[in-house]
Amino acid sequence: MPAIIDKIADALHIPHHHHHNEAESSAPDASHQNTPVFDKSKVTVFFVLGGPGAGKGTQCANLVKDFGFCHLSAGDLLRAEQDREGSQYGEMIRKYIREGQIVPMEVTIKLLENAMRAALAEKRDGEGWQDGKGRFLIDGFPRKMDQALKFDEDVCQSTMVLFFTTTEEEMSKRLLERAKTSGREDDNVESIKKRFRVYKEQTMPVIEHYSKEGKVATIDATATIEEVHQKAKEIVAKVFAGEVGRNITA
Repeated sequence: MPAIIDKIADALHIPHHHHHNEAESSAPDASHQNTPVFDKSKVTVFFVLGGPGAGKGTQCANLVKDFGFCHLSAGDLLRAEQDREGSQYGEMIRKYIREGQIVPMEVTIKLLENAMRAALAEKRDGEGWQDGKGRFLIDGFPRKMDQALKFDEDVCQSTMVLFFTTTEEEMSKRLLERAKTSGREDDNVESIKKRFRVYKEQTMPVIEHYSKEGKVATIDATATIEEVHQKAKEIVAKVFAGEVGRNITA
């Protein structure tokens, strides 16, 4: 792990992993294989992806009401950490977000893992939360291939990707409208352009990766919020019923 990541880890109280040299890390030694923190037979993870302004947060809020998910936004967790009093590296995280760049994955993944632990420790009521089980919508993550592989290996195997699509023109229009009230530093024309570029270059390969695994549900988010909600709700219901084991488009 690079030195800067070690420093960030210290600031976030992230335990350090044992470091292997390059030769060790590339060796196919079974003892080096990671076991995910959470068992996918008990913990269900839906990744929620789409371009900036595709409506991910809005639809996650609806699905929480429908299915009792715990909704975790990677961006919200990072923004909370950057604003946390005493966070030595808050300014560094702020710079990454302002530039439309992706924060080092060790930080984001550990924040998500900690949030999942906290939600499971609450022993929530409702379907999907009995006997140590849990169900999570992870919004805006993974945004890069290394994040996807690292999370699946170290934290929990994902079940499905909900991929909300619409045109860049529509997304830009929504973001500039949101900027009037959001207070977010990255809701401005320059940051939006950078975010679109990063999304195309780095997030689309993640969609392609999960498509090869038959785990992507593509949802046209150009329609009204309620129409998009109904499509997403039907897909999630089918996944929980065991009726979806392949890519699907709605």
